[in-house]
Amino acid sequence: MAIGAYAAWMLAQEARSLLNRVDRMQPFVLIEPMVPAAALPAAAQAAIERHLTLGRRELRQMVRRFLEWLRGPAARRVSVADAQRRFTFLRLKFNAALTQFDLFIDVVTQRSEHGNGVWLAGLDTVSRDALRLPGGYFDSPPLVCYLDRGPGAAIRRARTRLPGGGENPVAIIRVPRERMIGSSIASSLVHEVGHQGAALLDLVNSLRPVLQALQHGGSGPGHVWRLWERWISEVVADFWSLARVGVVATLGLIGVLSLPRVFVFRLNGDDPHPVPWLRVKLSCALGRLLYPHPQWTRIERLWDAFYPLDGLAPPDRLLLEQLTASLPAMAGLLAHHRPRALGGASLKEAMAVGERQPARLARLFRWWHAAPQRMYDSAPSLVLAVIGQARADGLLAPEDESVLLARLLTHWAMRSALEDGGRRAITVNGAVQSSVRTAVRGAMVGLAGRSGAALTTGESRF
Repeated sequence: MAIGAYAAWMLAQEARSLLNRVDRMQPFVLIEPMVPAAALPAAAQAAIERHLTLGRRELRQMVRRFLEWLRGPAARRVSVADAQRRFTFLRLKFNAALTQFDLFIDVVTQRSEHGNGVWLAGLDTVSRDALRLPGGYFDSPPLVCYLDRGPGAAIRRARTRLPGGGENPVAIIRVPRERMIGSSIASSLVHEVGHQGAALLDLVNSLRPVLQALQHGGSGPGHVWRLWERWISEVVADFWSLARVGVVATLGLIGVLSLPRVFVFRLNGDDPHPVPWLRVKLSCALGRLLYPHPQWTRIERLWDAFYPLDGLAPPDRLLLEQLTASLPAMAGLLAHHRPRALGGASLKEAMAVGERQPARLARLFRWWHAAPQRMYDSAPSLVLAVIGQARADGLLAPEDESVLLARLLTHWAMRSALEDGGRRAITVNGAVQSSVRTAVRGAMVGLAGRSGAALTTGESRF
């Protein structure tokens, strides 16, 4: 049946309704109220708005082309069913555009929440610093954070395909609410940053051939190295977290993976994560290699006491023992791996783990205890490493840690907002630069002056 006047009119009405709804999708900068310190980084805001603007433009063009087709002679030569199919495809594209809008809306709307919005902006700053490597091996994409339910974090990496098509303009990190606010947030956050870093350096693809070769000629059974190949994406992210924030990465893992025993020892063939019990053991092996210190033996013994192998089925126990025997080799493989992207440097060298040695972190904590404002001059990831080490050493009580981190996140958010505003103003008036620096310095001193109480020495736990 050829399309008639009524069917054409009905489809046109529906298409015009879609067009009207597209026109009502305003830029976030016009509809989301937030204090400046909670705002998205300027680069991220611009990338998101640019992506969504292009999406809306493309959708308008599609709707208008459909309306032109509907009014033209070609539409009169097709059936009603065919015209309906064309409109249905158009509506699916519209829904895909809405999905992308909703993907970013959680990131943006939470910035208007009192307290949380500013802290999220502070986590954005931590993420940028945790991704940055001293050698400048890649151009970092914008990173933004938002809160969600559940114990685990997640990331939608930048430059990956979005639902409905198109490339994600920013890395979006989902942070678990239950981790706010303590130093364990560093473990979850920087692990997800590690996924982005691994993609930028192409680490997974450069490690797979090595692991495949070990399956046929390495020490230990081949099936052990097949499992490491399956898990390598998550293993690399755990390495990144440990290399950037030290022992708090391992303690944070323990916090997430302290589950009922059946889950801790579960080997799921479809799960890209290592067996939880083994994942903590690998983190300790990596820590022992990167940061020699007695703390790793103490932490590992505690984990073994929490979840002894007694009672496991003999085949499961044998497999875990074989995997445990491979941990030193796996740790060495990661630390000394030299991907092409690093220009001859190893991962251990490129990530400058010497700056995160426990003794140095302990000295910094004592130094900052005497003059807390010095802490605000340091890189956020280093600050989190120092706080995590102090917590592991029993020198910082959980209550003081939470107060201190809240102030630090507020400071980092405020500094980022002022610097972003200053960079925009400098393009108009170079004299603004000194004013911005003065404002940042004044804010830093003000916050640092109120943070001294948060560096009180906690009672040692051991």
